Amino acid sequence: MASEHGINVEGAYDGNNSLQLERINVYFNEGMGGRYVPRAVLTDLEPGTMESIRGSPFGPLFRPDNFVNGQSGAGNNWAKGHYTEGAELVDAVMDVVRKEAEGCDMLQGFQITHSMGGGTGAGMGTLLVSKIREEYPDRIMSTYSVIPSPKVSDTVVEPYNATLSVHQLVENADQCFALDNEALYDICFRTLKLKNPSYDDLNTLIANAITGTTCSLRFPGQLNCDLRKLAVNMVPFPRLHFFLVGFAPLTSGQSQDYRVLTVPELTAQAFDAKNMMCAADP
Repeated sequence: MASEHGINVEGAYDGNNSLQLERINVYFNEGMGGRYVPRAVLTDLEPGTMESIRGSPFGPLFRPDNFVNGQSGAGNNWAKGHYTEGAELVDAVMDVVRKEAEGCDMLQGFQITHSMGGGTGAGMGTLLVSKIREEYPDRIMSTYSVIPSPKVSDTVVEPYNATLSVHQLVENADQCFALDNEALYDICFRTLKLKNPSYDDLNTLIANAITGTTCSLRFPGQLNCDLRKLAVNMVPFPRLHFFLVGFAPLTSGQSQDYRVLTVPELTAQAFDAKNMMCAADP
């Protein structure tokens, strides 16, 4: 998302198009000396993931105060994330969220990215969704949820965590973009022709899904130009708000030069079942 707006890892603008800055304040605050800071809060119940983000090339981009983490971890236990460890940390997270929300000119809503197989993403993620819904009942709540799939499973208790989380998301979220590892692996094998895809490859696909679905919020245009309009166009009944994400164009490295991108081909690929980022039957 930063690269689409011409923001480098230091938070400085080095793009070449005025449209990149026109609506940059949707996701970035402009700090001292023209530095752009993402309006993001990063949280986990263990310090390891936060440290890896701090140590990554994009670590300096984020505001240090917006990293909130516990020490013990949730051990893939939904109840730990939702009722014990997570409940202790959620007030600290809400303080940071409140501070970021108060800095907005016109708050549209919240976007949460979380996994639904572990304890923190599922348990504490849904706790955070319900706390934000309690405090900001009229704002849109949008989630990008990585749903566990039986073929690509890390833990035995993933189905329990996901079942408990879906109940919370049905009640408290307005839009859920469903992503799952099995479908992402399939796209890497089938379409991108990668022999052994890494998490970086999967994360690139998820990043494409997120930047694609938020593109209309971040650049000038008429269609779906805010989260509420997107919800009006996409949600037939309030509880049926789970979306499948398709992305086009996706091409393997070796056949990239031979491809001609036409509107019918892009449309066909975007709606193709093999390109959906959730392994459900559309």
